[in-house]
Amino acid sequence: MVTGTLRREPEDVVLRLAICSAVLGGATAVAAGLQAWLGIGDASAIYLLAIVPIAGRYGTLAGISASVIAFLVYDFLFTAPRFTFNVTNPQEWLSLLLFLVVAVVIGRLAALQADRASEADRRAREAQAMFGISRALATSPTIDAAASEILERLVGQTGLERIWIAFGPTPEAERLVADSGPPGPGPETAGGMTPWVLVRMPGDEPAEWIRAHEGSVAAASTAIFRVLIEADGETLGSLWGSRAEADGLPGRGATRSLSLAADQLGLAQRRERLAEAATSAEIARRSDALKSALLDSVSHDLRTPLATIRALAGGLLDDGVPLSPQAIRESAATIDEEALRLSEIVHGLLDLSRIEAGELKPKLALHELAELVETVVRRGRARLGRHPLEVAVPDDLTVMVDALFFDQALTNVYENAIAHSPPDARIRIRASRVEAKSGVELVVEDSGPGMTGEALEQVFDKFYRGQGVEGGSRHGLGIGLTVARGLTEAMGAGISAGTSELGGLAVTFRLAGPS
Repeated sequence: MVTGTLRREPEDVVLRLAICSAVLGGATAVAAGLQAWLGIGDASAIYLLAIVPIAGRYGTLAGISASVIAFLVYDFLFTAPRFTFNVTNPQEWLSLLLFLVVAVVIGRLAALQADRASEADRRAREAQAMFGISRALATSPTIDAAASEILERLVGQTGLERIWIAFGPTPEAERLVADSGPPGPGPETAGGMTPWVLVRMPGDEPAEWIRAHEGSVAAASTAIFRVLIEADGETLGSLWGSRAEADGLPGRGATRSLSLAADQLGLAQRRERLAEAATSAEIARRSDALKSALLDSVSHDLRTPLATIRALAGGLLDDGVPLSPQAIRESAATIDEEALRLSEIVHGLLDLSRIEAGELKPKLALHELAELVETVVRRGRARLGRHPLEVAVPDDLTVMVDALFFDQALTNVYENAIAHSPPDARIRIRASRVEAKSGVELVVEDSGPGMTGEALEQVFDKFYRGQGVEGGSRHGLGIGLTVARGLTEAMGAGISAGTSELGGLAVTFRLAGPS
């Protein structure tokens, strides 16, 4: 087992020495000029200006080293006797020692301030990256949708060449979710390499990169890193990364970013699983509710006409009960009416199944709206009863519809208005051109009790039944308006429900006119 320590990428030592030498050389030249041209006896303070940037750039050790070198250089070049490290004047010794102490303190303070500023900057970048990852996970519907942005932020934050996300209980069973892409080995070759695994330590102890192996680790040009994605003690996947082996292990900040990102991915994956479970439960609940509603509606609405048909047919077949020709005709008419009702129920269920299966294929053509409306009104005149009917459809309106689809949709809406309003309630069908949208609006409305609030929002739902004429009696399966909406939308038109100017319910068709 190999344990890695978190270390910063080393800078070029030669370049660092060259920069420090140049800065101290410049300070020496300035000190010499001040003593020679201005007659300043002690110009050692100039070296303090050189020590500050050195300590700030390269840290405490570099600052202290520069302070000692500046002390020795000033003693050698500017303190009598010159060009020797011997100092005969006690006052000069005191000045040099004070200079050394002040230089070391200033170098130390400058290094600490630079370290704090650098750490604050790193923390700010980490916080910004983590906020971006959190926001991407919160605003995206799935982890897959947010994965690209997450990887982009992590690559920029950690300095790794390549990062990828995979979900699964083991590396062999993991499913690749996203990959930042070339260069370097990725998911396709990582299986043959021994990765560095981030091991979380208890408490506040920093995490460590550990690589477990048997024997010696084969030399490789690329290092693979793995951070486990976990939630509630369960391994959900891995956050992988790679970069050149010579670059060493990720630094402390990069390790924190990878660890926090893995934690957020684990929580997001857990949320997705809970959401999927909740959705499945809701789908099952609604499916059971729809099945119950269908069975309830079908059992009632099929049983009633079937019972009527059997009773009347039994009476016609009973030779012991004398029937007049008028009674026979009335029984036959009732049987025909109940059979028609059964046919309408079955037809409505078939239409609903076709709509839900997406099998509707409309044949759109231009038709005169007044003629289509007149056909529906004429066919439904027997059901109108005592309802006053007003039709206001201009003769010059033409619409792009499928004649059969539109006929069935308008029939359902028209018969719904008749069935759910009092016997003397007004029924009105009116149409007008919508100039701004080059279309036509057709409104079917009544002066019945109407609907408001939640009932108005559910009017097109399957098996939803509004109040009947008698204030609660059952009428049909509650799929008439559902079918009307499906047929209308299949034609590319729109349909909505609202409050009528007459006080009841208004159903509005929004139809396309001639292009």
